[in-house]
Amino acid sequence: MSAEATSPGVHGRRRGLPRIDLRRLGRAALLGPASRDRLPDAIGHVAEAHRAHFPDADMSVLHRAYVLAEASHRGQYRKSGEPYITHPLAVTLILAELGAETTTLTAAILHDTVEDTDVTLDQVGREFGEEVRYLVDGVTKLEKVDYGAAAEPETFRKMLVATGNDVRVMSIKLADRLHNMRTLGVMRPEKQERIAKVTRDVLVPLAERLGVQAIKSELEDLVFAILCREDAARARALIAENASAGDALVSTAQDVRRVLREADLAAEVLVRPRHLVSVHRARVKRGELRPTDFGRLLVLVAEDADCYGVLGELHTCFTPVISEFKDFVAAPKFNLYQSLHTAVAAPDGSVAEVLIRTHQMHKVAEAGVVALGNPYAPVPAAGDGGDAPDGERADPTRPGWLSRLLEWQESAPDPDTFWKTLRADLAQDREITVFRAEGGMLGLPAGATCVDAAYAQYGEAAHRCLGARVNGRLVALGTVLNDGDTVQALLAHDTTSGPSPEWLEHARTPSARIAITGWLAAHPDAAALPDASPRPPAAVSAGPRTTAGVVTERPDAPVRLAGCCTPVPPDDITAFQVRGGTVTVHRAECPAARRMSQSKRSPVPVSWAAGDTAGCQVTLRAESFGRPRLMADLTDAMSTAGAAIISATVEPPSRQRVRHTYTVQLADAALLPGLMSAMREVPGVYDVSRAQQPAQA
Repeated sequence: MSAEATSPGVHGRRRGLPRIDLRRLGRAALLGPASRDRLPDAIGHVAEAHRAHFPDADMSVLHRAYVLAEASHRGQYRKSGEPYITHPLAVTLILAELGAETTTLTAAILHDTVEDTDVTLDQVGREFGEEVRYLVDGVTKLEKVDYGAAAEPETFRKMLVATGNDVRVMSIKLADRLHNMRTLGVMRPEKQERIAKVTRDVLVPLAERLGVQAIKSELEDLVFAILCREDAARARALIAENASAGDALVSTAQDVRRVLREADLAAEVLVRPRHLVSVHRARVKRGELRPTDFGRLLVLVAEDADCYGVLGELHTCFTPVISEFKDFVAAPKFNLYQSLHTAVAAPDGSVAEVLIRTHQMHKVAEAGVVALGNPYAPVPAAGDGGDAPDGERADPTRPGWLSRLLEWQESAPDPDTFWKTLRADLAQDREITVFRAEGGMLGLPAGATCVDAAYAQYGEAAHRCLGARVNGRLVALGTVLNDGDTVQALLAHDTTSGPSPEWLEHARTPSARIAITGWLAAHPDAAALPDASPRPPAAVSAGPRTTAGVVTERPDAPVRLAGCCTPVPPDDITAFQVRGGTVTVHRAECPAARRMSQSKRSPVPVSWAAGDTAGCQVTLRAESFGRPRLMADLTDAMSTAGAAIISATVEPPSRQRVRHTYTVQLADAALLPGLMSAMREVPGVYDVSRAQQPAQA
């Protein structure tokens, strides 16, 4: 059974993407190209759809592209039995219906020729130009014979990089995947599931981020029907049982038309059925669905100001559900989407959701970047309509999320790492904007922390990050950022500093996680953030042989004190030899030491050298009740006790309680007990303890 037969049906599809009659296309394709004076029948419907958006488009290039594609694919058939040429024609029609310009359609017709026939990229370039050549190259898969299991992730990496230079590459790929998903029913069930999972994890989020909602919604439904068969069947049954549900919305639509007509507001009011996945989500969210839950009202107007005029009339003449109001006109989504969302209640208690947008907003909402035509065309110079003299190009298709993907993919040479990280990044469903204290903005996914902001701004230099200020306040590195925050990362001057494993718990962006993981892999003995300045090593004995103040059994082995727990005499200590031969000394209760012991690593016997109380660095945590001048009193007490403060963190208050974390330098480890006592005597402080990692700010 073909995918068409198992699809959600007309009720669950958005307008503008008709199903392709493959048999009719197949018959037309088998007849071969038409005469020189007219377009082939097989591409005539593409030309018709294209002219609806571009009445003056030159169709000759589409004719030439079809003739080459038809001749090249002649004799090839799809698993469903249709001539192969029906696939590129279907992909091209999808894009034509969405309003893609001629160059994109030309590349869509040719998109499989280089991959599956004897046509070469050079030939495409000579006959159709460099833009078409680039687009075809961008969507051409890498050969499994060359890349093996890495072929799929490396193909997507290649497409991603190509999309960074020309977003039309991904537009063609999305249309290609949509048609393949429509006809997936001829594949084995296990292959259907594998392709559906990749579509769910990669293609659907990319369609969402590029704003191509028409493709995204249908892909979601097709994936849903394969991966969630029982839920899909239940949603279909609900739609069938409520076939007359649209009548309730039709009645509400008539009331809305009357209200807007009386207010002299020109508007088109439509009833938009929910697609399959949308019905399922509504059922999960609301339980039993009401008739008005099976669709939405769409109000289309001419100007932006009219959107707010319609909103005012609706909220005046109906009972608004204020919690449902969202303004994506004044604040568009990251994928170019603009609409006003609201909901109004009828006297019988039924609620109708309403979307309000201009006709242009609607076009962009459905087709996203495809609706922009050629986004790389020169910007007309002001006043004369000609090309800008400096060749500047309008490029609204390179948002922050795409730039981030392009940056971190360079740091993920391993295909498996790239593939997993790509899916994790695309799972982020929202983007926030934060402001740099030094000026400029950063685009980050929702849930991003100060760690992510540091790596987004400084790259690998963020390894030296000690903490951050958000909106002028000193905060911990794990602090989650909100849209509109101002963030400043604080970096240590010591270039040997590095991140701790705990940073991975705070990192949300792939670039941060890859950078941190890479540093930790290169420094396997580092269990936490190294100190911001060097500390003199305490003398440690580790056996019968003494070297540079240290007695050890592997001769000349360097010894260092772990930065995660900052051991000082007379702490109970243990040690482990790490890569490179260095013996790293930890406090006995250090979590990093316990992890190494649990991994069956043999400890090195160590003890403090008799009578040695050399200088050291140590991290202390003060728990206190919040009050004015608390930090000033604490730092005064610490200074009086002989401590030099290296760094400090003050976490946001919680239930009137505040946690301060300080990393300090002591000239003599014997001063530590007195220092902790002095801190406990500060009014408001109820506990002081040794921290397991250095302060982060």
